[in-house]
Amino acid sequence: MPVTISKLLVAGRGEIALRIIRTAHELDVGTVAVYSDPDAAEPFVAAADEAVRLPGAAPAQTYLRGDLIIAAARATGAQAVHPGYGFLSENAAFARACQQAGLIFVGPPPAAIEAMGSKIAARELMAAAGVPVLPGAVAGTGDGADALASAAAQVGYPLLVKAAYGGGGRGMRRVAGPGELAAAVASASREAESAFGDGTVFAERLVERPRHIEVQIFGDSHGTVAHLFERECSVQRRYQKIIEEAPSPVVDDELRARLTTAAVAAGQAIGYTGAGTVEFVLAEATGEFWFLEMNTRLQVEHPVTELVTGLDLVAVQLAVAEGQPLPPEVTAARLTGHAVEARLYAEDPAAGFRPATGTLDRFAVPALPGVRVDAGVTGGSVIGPYYDPMLAKVIAHGATRDQACRLLARALSRAQLHGVTTNRDLLTGILREPEFRAGRADTGYLSRHDPSALAAPPAGDLAVTVHAVAAALAGAAARRAAARVLPAIPAGWRNVPSQDQLTTFSWAGQELAVRYQVGRGGERAAVNGRPLPGLIVHSAAPDAVDLTVAGVRRTVSVHLADGTAYTDSPLGASVLAEVPRFAEPGALAEPGSLLAPLPGTVVRAVAAGERVGAGDPVVVIEAMKMEHAVRAPAAGVIAEACVQAGQAVAAGALLARIEPDGEAAAGGATT
Repeated sequence: MPVTISKLLVAGRGEIALRIIRTAHELDVGTVAVYSDPDAAEPFVAAADEAVRLPGAAPAQTYLRGDLIIAAARATGAQAVHPGYGFLSENAAFARACQQAGLIFVGPPPAAIEAMGSKIAARELMAAAGVPVLPGAVAGTGDGADALASAAAQVGYPLLVKAAYGGGGRGMRRVAGPGELAAAVASASREAESAFGDGTVFAERLVERPRHIEVQIFGDSHGTVAHLFERECSVQRRYQKIIEEAPSPVVDDELRARLTTAAVAAGQAIGYTGAGTVEFVLAEATGEFWFLEMNTRLQVEHPVTELVTGLDLVAVQLAVAEGQPLPPEVTAARLTGHAVEARLYAEDPAAGFRPATGTLDRFAVPALPGVRVDAGVTGGSVIGPYYDPMLAKVIAHGATRDQACRLLARALSRAQLHGVTTNRDLLTGILREPEFRAGRADTGYLSRHDPSALAAPPAGDLAVTVHAVAAALAGAAARRAAARVLPAIPAGWRNVPSQDQLTTFSWAGQELAVRYQVGRGGERAAVNGRPLPGLIVHSAAPDAVDLTVAGVRRTVSVHLADGTAYTDSPLGASVLAEVPRFAEPGALAEPGSLLAPLPGTVVRAVAAGERVGAGDPVVVIEAMKMEHAVRAPAAGVIAEACVQAGQAVAAGALLARIEPDGEAAAGGATT
C-alpha cells in the first residue's frame, strides 16, 4: 500500500548527499544528514534540515556503521533512509536492518541486493537468465591465489582480478601472466577489505580495449521494469570512470535494443525495484557485449541520464519507495540531445593519479547555460585522506555531442580551483582531444594518451611566463595595499630607478626568477632572463593584473594565499609558490629520504637492513581507500626504517632512508 515519506535520512556524504537533499526539499520532504567529525563543516551538513553526528575514532569507517545510522533515523523521526551510492547502498544486511526497524530503505529489496551483491553469484544468475557473461574463476581472500591459479589457467590470460563485493575500480588488478597473480590477489583483497568490508576477489577474462556501456533501469513494486537508455563510461583511470556520457556515440538503434533488452531481463530475473545499473563491456568491432556487473543503487553518473531524459532520478526513487508505479515519463522516456559528465578529483594525474589533500581555498565553476555542477565542496572545504577524492561532477547538455563537449571544456577551463591539486586540466585536455571528440575512446584511452601531455596548457611556456609576471605584480600591489608607512609610494620606488625588483617562484619543480620594473624607468619584465616583449601594464591590483604582451592584451586573475599565487587567464591556470629569499635552516631532508606523498595509514613497510632495487615498493600507504606505493628511486639498502604497518603518517613525514651499497650499486640488489 502506498505511503508518504515526510522525512528522509540521507546516509551519505559530499555531493550525493547534497543532490538527494535538493530533490527532497523540492518535494517538501524533510531531511536529516549524518556526518563524521572531519565532515562537520561540510556543505551537506548545513543543507539538511537536521543533522546527527556519528561518533567514531576511525573516520573512514564512520559511514559504514548501519546501527548508528538507524539510531539517528529513530531519534529524528525519519521514516526513510536513502543510502546514496556508498557502501551501505549495496549492503543487504543494512537494507534488512532498516526494514526491521520500521524504516523505508530507498533502494531495492534485500534479496535483490544479495543476488547482485556478490559478483560471483551475479554472473551465474545472469548466465541463467540468458545474459552473456565472460569466462571467470572464483577465488577467496588474499590467501586464495593458489586455489585461483589452476582455474585461471583455464580461463586464460590476461585476467582482471576484481572485488566480489563492491565496485568503483577498487580492489581491481590487471594480471598479464601467472607470475603476477599472487601479488595481484593479495593487493586487491586488502583494498577490497578496506573499501567494502569483504576481501573476497575473483578473476575473469580481460577483454582488451572494450567500450564500457551501462544501462539505467528502474523497477517498481508492481512488477514493471523499464530502461532509461545507455551511458558510455569508457574513459577511465585505475578502472574508475572519469568521463561519462549519454547516449553512447557508438550505440545505434539495433545495438541499443539488444543492450536494453538484456538489462531489463537482468532486472526481471531478480524482481528488481528502484534504480539500478547493468554494466556491460562491448567489443565495438563485432557488436558483442558481456555482463560486467549490476549496481543496485544510483550511479555517480546518473546526471547525464537525467539531462537527456528530463527526469529527476532521485524523485523517481522516492516515488518507487513510497509504493507508486513507474510514471509514463519513465516507461515511455525519450532521448533529447547529448550530455557529458566529468568527475573532478583532488588528485595529481602526473604522479600516477595520486590523491591530493589540503584546503580548497577557492572553488568556482562559471555558470554557463546548459552546465550543471553537482559539488560536495566549497571554498574552505578541507580535503582529507579518509574518503573518495571526488570533489564534484561538472555536466554539460547540448543538442549534439560536439556541443556538449565544447561547453563542458569551456566550463572546466575557466573554473577557479585553488588550494588542492586536481585533474581539471586532464579532463579539459580529453574533451578537446581529436580521438575522444570523434567518439573513438575505449577503456584503453589513457594508456594510449599520456595524461601529462593531455593536461599540458595549449599556450605552453607563454602561459606560465605571463602568469609569473602577473603574480609578481599582484604581490607587489598587495604589499603596498597593506603598507602602514607611505602607502601611496609605488612598489619598488627608488630615487634612481636602476635596479629591477625580483620575485622568485617555484613551479612544476623549477624556479622562475621574475625581474621587473614598472614606473618612471619604463615597464619591463623578464623571467629567467627572457624578457617579455612589448610589455604594457594597464593596471595591477592584488587580485587581477591587466597587461599586454607582444601586442595581446589579457587580464590575469590572481588569488594570493599563504605564499602561493593561483593565477587564471585565457591562457590557462598556474600555481606559483613564492620562494623565500632566505631559506630556513634544516628545511632540507637528508639524501635518500623517502617522504610520505599524502597522509594515510601504513599497510606495509620494508625493514631496516633490507636491500631494494630501483622502483621496488618500500612503503605502501592506504589513503582515500586506495593503496599507494612509495618506491625506491635507486637501488640500495634501507638505512633507516621510520614507520611500521598500522601507523598513521602525515604528508611529508619521513618514511625511510636509503643508502647505496656496493652490491646494490653493482646491480645485485634483491627484494
